[in-house]
Amino acid sequence: MAEKTADAIKYKILRFLDVTGFTVFDPMVRLAFREEPKKQLEAIGKFFVAPIVFVTFCIALWWFIAPKHKTKSGEVPTPDVVWESAKINDQFSAREKMKESDFLLVDEEREATLIEVESQIETQGALLESLETELVAQEAAYSKQLEQRIAPLQAELEKLGVLNDQANAAAKAVVTETAASYEKDLASSEDLLNALREESMIKDAGRATESEIKEQIDAIRSDKFKPLEQARLDVNAVADEVQFLKKRVDFLTNSNRSIKVAEAKEGLDENLAKLEEATTAKAALSQAKRVLRAESSIERLEEQQYASAMTVYKQIQRSLFTVFVGFILAAVIAIPIGVLCGLNRIAMACLTPIISIFKPVSPVVYLLIFQIVVGAFFPDPESHPFFLFFNSLPLIGGLGINPALIFSACTVAACAVWPALVNTALGVASIDKDHINVARVLKLGFWDRLTKIIIPSALPLVFAGLRISLGVGWMVLIAAEALSSSDGLGKFVWDEYQNGSSFSFANILYACFVVGGIGFMLDRMMIILQRLVSFDGNGTSL
Repeated sequence: MAEKTADAIKYKILRFLDVTGFTVFDPMVRLAFREEPKKQLEAIGKFFVAPIVFVTFCIALWWFIAPKHKTKSGEVPTPDVVWESAKINDQFSAREKMKESDFLLVDEEREATLIEVESQIETQGALLESLETELVAQEAAYSKQLEQRIAPLQAELEKLGVLNDQANAAAKAVVTETAASYEKDLASSEDLLNALREESMIKDAGRATESEIKEQIDAIRSDKFKPLEQARLDVNAVADEVQFLKKRVDFLTNSNRSIKVAEAKEGLDENLAKLEEATTAKAALSQAKRVLRAESSIERLEEQQYASAMTVYKQIQRSLFTVFVGFILAAVIAIPIGVLCGLNRIAMACLTPIISIFKPVSPVVYLLIFQIVVGAFFPDPESHPFFLFFNSLPLIGGLGINPALIFSACTVAACAVWPALVNTALGVASIDKDHINVARVLKLGFWDRLTKIIIPSALPLVFAGLRISLGVGWMVLIAAEALSSSDGLGKFVWDEYQNGSSFSFANILYACFVVGGIGFMLDRMMIILQRLVSFDGNGTSL
């Protein structure tokens, strides 16, 4: 009984791994249930340990090579620098959430938060003072160590300078003597040339030796003193935290929504009092207008939301929303047309030239076309009912629905539609004729044939096409966002490139891993969907 239960658990786990596309873990599961241990250990070594070793080797190689190469943006970031950029972006996002929360706090909650933040400032301030003391000590230690390492080389350089001066003087004397002998016809022109060549060689050799020692000194000066570097990082981190906390205090004191509303209400009360005191019709009318403006201002303030900066997580959300809009649009277009082409040879013949012409077109061209078209449809997007409606929705309103999102999504759709269309047509066209004949014998209508035979039989290829389309759409979107300056990961990468600093380089590499990771997850998602709905024996359920 226990054995049957264990087998049932094992096969459920294996089925789950199969459906999700993580079959690399199959040997571990089988080994855990003592199924052919030797065979499973070999599989683990080949398909799990070996890739991990290779990836580790690549990271180590990156770590070794990166500092040795300089770019216009500084050193190539090492993995730890890229990881640090990821933490900084995460910290920025967390701080934006804090500021949004501080903006919405009222009454006792705001006062309690203010007291807590002021307490944190005192704590962090004391920590900063101790770290600055440690930094001064590390700078002194570094200076002492640097002097000890450079002093012998500097002495050698000075000694070498004296020797080179002597050698140069001796060589110059030889040249002068040879020139005098040449004047008296006691030496040939070749002797004079040789003397000059010897002088030049002596000077070059002396410069080369001095240059070598100077390079050693420069290399020592450029060496990073890890304790000092860490002390600077600690000081900068705490100083940055203290600065942020001070901004929070200012925010809670002056920029909080409840504070602004309270100040606006005080102004309204003053205007109402002045309205009551008005003695003339002109003064009363003017004051009444001020009261109405104050009331309107209070209404706006009460509804005001925090205008959060575009963090990397918001960029990710917008990019994902855009790619899914474009992908769904591509699927809605591609699947019906693909089914039509698969069922009708005339339709296939008619659409083949269209597919052949427009499939290879660059996404840049599509982007420019849709920019023009969408711009013509929405000449005033800020007041257009379409954007006002979608921006008012609770879940997607914060993403900033605008024309840039529309033409980016359309560009994704224009590039992603072709793999789905072609694979759908191929899947429908390759249906077993026996299935069609059975449908005719059973006298099934077109709709029944479509839903019960054609689409289920074509699903594996349809989903294969959709999987390719989603991958293509994700790649196209990043390029479209970068070129159009549309909010999203593409714009994030482009902005960092324009910045041009070493940290920006690290952010670009960080974005590379983020884009790749999201692409991997999207691919896994399509694999799961494909295996859940297909009937090709690759796992149809969990």
